Amino acid sequence: MFRRMKPYQLVVDVGLAVVFFLVATPVEAVMGGGYLGTGSPSADAWRMLSAFVTALLFSGALAMRRLSPALALGLAWAGALVQIALGRSPSFSDLAIFAVLYTTAAYGSRGVSRAGLASTVVGALVITVYLMAGPGFANGMPSWDAIPSALLMLVAAGFALGLSWTIGALVRSAVRARETREAQQRAESEAIAEQERVRIARDMHDVVAHSLTVVIAQANGARYAAAADPAAAAAALETISSTAGAALADVRLLLTQLRHSQSDGPQPTLADLEALYAQVRAAGVPLRVDVDPVPPGAPPAAAQLAVYRILQEALTNALRHGAPGKPVDVRLSWYPDRVEVAVRNGLAERAPTGADPARGHGIIGMRERAQLAGGRLEAGAHPGGSFLVSAVIPIGASA
Repeated sequence: MFRRMKPYQLVVDVGLAVVFFLVATPVEAVMGGGYLGTGSPSADAWRMLSAFVTALLFSGALAMRRLSPALALGLAWAGALVQIALGRSPSFSDLAIFAVLYTTAAYGSRGVSRAGLASTVVGALVITVYLMAGPGFANGMPSWDAIPSALLMLVAAGFALGLSWTIGALVRSAVRARETREAQQRAESEAIAEQERVRIARDMHDVVAHSLTVVIAQANGARYAAAADPAAAAAALETISSTAGAALADVRLLLTQLRHSQSDGPQPTLADLEALYAQVRAAGVPLRVDVDPVPPGAPPAAAQLAVYRILQEALTNALRHGAPGKPVDVRLSWYPDRVEVAVRNGLAERAPTGADPARGHGIIGMRERAQLAGGRLEAGAHPGGSFLVSAVIPIGASA
């Protein structure tokens, strides 16, 4: 029934209505039949009262037009009916009707807007009938010769009232279009920001999780080997140092990308796979790599990045959840239109609670990597106590 409005809007509407009332009351008194004081006291009092009531109703409609378009439309109809009942001619106060019809279309609900449209049609008919058969024709009903004038009056009244309602409807459509456009822009901005957060989180997980897994494996091995073979402990510490340094460099690149969106994050290629294999082997995992067939030329950068990150995460899972001492098999098959990746490792007999490799961010990240490159990925335990990660990444024109 009532719309939310800012305080200054209420002040403006009420102030405008007060000014309108102060101007409309004397105008209505004069147009009601001569100047005050020229007739009997009772006639002057009646004329002043009717002018006051008419001006008050239309001024109230003007004050309520944005706060409650439905109430404003009701007050405007009440003012019009009072005019008709008192036999008064259209005057200055009727200007408020145009403002009320505008606001019913611009701010009213669907029902109020339709009521305003209906009021333009009914109002035009009422105005025409009242002017043709009302005070202007007090001596009798108009003749058939007045029909053309009545039709012309009907068209003019309908056009004037309908124009006010149409302008309000156009303003309403423009406001809704602007709000829809702003909402769409906000949604697009939020989607872009969410995609960027997911991408950065995925990169951080790939870099940090793998590096920390290698560091932990090396640290555990060095702790047990230090007493029997100091050289092995020194080699493990060297691997820890190089792995941590590489991870720190990648993290710095990611942080730079956070501060400057135009900077590129770490983009490993196939040339970095040997260093990845060396890290895994240094952590004590027997790794067997089979590449058949070999890449036909230089694969797309997106495919190289996806293959590297999938292998990195799959080998990290093998380090964390794989059976100690059992080999990890890596197979890469580069075909003209796709590359197939498969990583198989044995599972520990008793995995720690909550350490299921099929759950967590790693599998999600690998699957997202494959999907971003236009491929697919499957991961899960297989009969015989093994865990298999297999992916197909399209390359070439088919991507």
